[in-house]
Parts: sequence; structure tokens; C-alpha cells
Amino acid sequence: MLIHETIAGLRAARAKAGPGKRLALVPTMGNLHEGHIALMTQARDHADQVVATIFVNRLQFRPGEDFEKYPRTFADDCERLAAAGVEHLFAPDDAEMYPQPQTYHVEPPPEQAGILDGEFRPGHFRGVATVVMKLFQIAQPDVALFGKKDYQQLMVIRNMVREFDLPIEIVGGETVRAADGLALSSRNGYLSTAERAEAPRLFRVLTKVIDAVRDDARDFTLLEQGAISELRANGWVPDYVALRKKLDLQLPSAHDSGLVVLAAARLGSTRLIDNLEV
Repeated sequence: MLIHETIAGLRAARAKAGPGKRLALVPTMGNLHEGHIALMTQARDHADQVVATIFVNRLQFRPGEDFEKYPRTFADDCERLAAAGVEHLFAPDDAEMYPQPQTYHVEPPPEQAGILDGEFRPGHFRGVATVVMKLFQIAQPDVALFGKKDYQQLMVIRNMVREFDLPIEIVGGETVRAADGLALSSRNGYLSTAERAEAPRLFRVLTKVIDAVRDDARDFTLLEQGAISELRANGWVPDYVALRKKLDLQLPSAHDSGLVVLAAARLGSTRLIDNLEV
């Protein structure tokens, strides 16, 4: 695996790939787990070469969030990526990605970026869309893969690519879970032993909502409130549990199909997110 710390280095490697070679891009912030590796493996089905990125993007963190303490595990990450057969790793530092203040940004519409996670993390999706657009321009991939666990992020990126007519196929990777149902996440490492034992409740609560919808329950507000109540009763601090339309995450009517239930909640000091599609 070749490691590129500069934009020029990655672009040179891209040029050497030759015409007709499809390139898959898998952006990450590092601290890799099996969910990330599953995306790398899936990328192999879509391209001749795979480029992973490791860059902790400060633009998507608000003041007081965990930018400084976000785990940096570069040596272990490189071993995992090499074992997965990734050909190229782009691992720039802040000065390479933002040699001057980033005054131009991609601003997703508020009806997509100001709801759900965007309501509780203002500016987050602006930072995500900006860095992803920059990575797309640097790597020039034919296909890019993002995990479905970050469902709203995936929706924002898909819509950005469509509206800018970028020649990039966006592929969503299924959420990878531990045996007890907990969605794999870099932030799971923040959980104490007791919190880790409680954490799978989020998946169980969402499963109850999905099962009820499949049984033709149509009072979505009641289902959301019941899920929030169960989490609160067990020590969680929920930001939201929401049933939405998969296409654009807008509020569904009682007759809509193609739904997803999404949740974000704090367990101790750790904020976990998850979702399940109907």
C-alpha cells in the first residue's frame, strides 16, 4: 500500500493508474473498525484500485466537540488497510488540506442539513460536504463509498453529487454490528464497561419501532415517543428518535412507504447514532 501525504502525490498516483482503470474512494477519519474494512472490501467490487483516506476534518466539529480527543490510531489503521488490499492511502495533515482558511464552503439546504443531526450539530454537514467535495476534486474517483450508519450524511452527499452533476457513483455500505446489535463506531471506545453493556438497547429500541411499522402501526409520533421514553428510563439522554422518508429524510405521511427510523442519544458522555430501514 502506498501512503500519500500530499495532494500532488495522490494525483500523480491517480495519473499512473492509466486510462480505463476505475478508482474507488473510501473517506474515513481513521480509528478504523470492521465497518470501515467492510467498505474497503465492498469497494473492490466496484473498481480496479481502492483509495482510503484518513483525515480528521476540523470543519465538521463544533467547539466543545471531540476534535482534539478523537482517537488517532494511524499505525494500526495502516495495517488494517494493507491487509484489506487497499492500494493507496491519502493521509494529509491540516496544512495540506487547508493551507489557507477555507472561506469557500458547500452549504447543503437547511431542509436536509438543519434537521435531525443538523439540528443538534449546526454546521456539521456544511463541514462534511465541504471536505468530501474537496476529496472528490483531489482523488477524482469513479465511485465513492460511505456507511449507512451515518444515514443523513449519505443522503447529503448523494444529493450534492446529483445537483453538481459529479461523475461519481455513490454507494452506501450496510451498517456493521457487534453480535449484540450495537452499530460499530469509533466512538464506542469512549464507553465504560457498564455503558457498553447498555449500549445495544439503542438497536433494540429501533427494532421495536421497525417491527411496529411493519405490523402496520401508523401513529409515528406515538412510536417515536415510546422509544424516547424507554431510552430515558434507562439512563440515556436522547436527541431524537424519528421516522422519516428514506429519500430525503422529510416527515412521512401515514400512507408513505420507504421509511427509516433514526436516533441519536447520549449514554454518559458518548453520543451514539443508529438507524434501521423499514
